[in-house]
Amino acid sequence: MNTTAVTAADVRHAVALAADVLLTAVDQDWHVPAGTLGWDCWETVEHMADDLFAYAAQLGPREPPRNTHVPFAWQRKREGGPAVTTFADPEAGNAGLVQMFEACGAFLAAMVATAPPETRAHHAMGLADPEGFAAMGVVEVVVHMYDVAAGLHIGWTPPQDLCDRVLYRLFPEAPAGTERWPTLLWATGRGEIPGRERLTRWRWYAAPRA
Repeated sequence: MNTTAVTAADVRHAVALAADVLLTAVDQDWHVPAGTLGWDCWETVEHMADDLFAYAAQLGPREPPRNTHVPFAWQRKREGGPAVTTFADPEAGNAGLVQMFEACGAFLAAMVATAPPETRAHHAMGLADPEGFAAMGVVEVVVHMYDVAAGLHIGWTPPQDLCDRVLYRLFPEAPAGTERWPTLLWATGRGEIPGRERLTRWRWYAAPRA
C-alpha cells in the first residue's frame, strides 16, 4: 500500500474529476435512483457536497469539537432522504448543484491545507486530523460517484493511487494485494474481491494511524 499522506490537493483532484463527469450528464434527469442507495442522484450529489462542507466545518473553530459536531442545523427533505445542512437551489438545475459541490470541495481543501496538522476534531468514526478529513472527503466523493454513475449510466473510475492511499489511511483491515478501486468498493460494502465476500457492515477509522 502507498502510505503517502492524503492532502488538500487530493480533495481538489477528486472533486474536479467528479464534477467533470457529472457535467457530461447535466441534461439528464437526476431524480432517478443512485445505484442501490435509497436516494436519487440529486440527493446523493447534495449529500456529497454536504459532507465536504461538514468536514471543513469540523476543522474551522479555533478549538474544534472533540466529542460532537459543530452545531449547524440539518434536515431531511423527505423521509428516508439524506440529512443535510447545505441544499442546492433547485432552480439552478443540475449545473448549479455541481457548482455547489465544487464550492464545498474547495472549503474542505482550504481547511485541510491551513489547519495545523496536530488539529483533532470529532467524527463518528474517530477523532480525526486534517489528513483524516481529507481522506474521508475523498472516499465520500469517489464512492458516491460510483452510486451516481450507476444511476445515470455514465463511466466512473477514480485514480488507483488515490484509492490506494485512502485505503491505507482509513481501512487498515483492507487487503493489500488486490486491485485498489474494487477493494475500496469492497471496503464500503459495494462489491466483492477475490477471497472476500461482500460486506454487509463496514466502517472506516478516522483517527490517525499509529
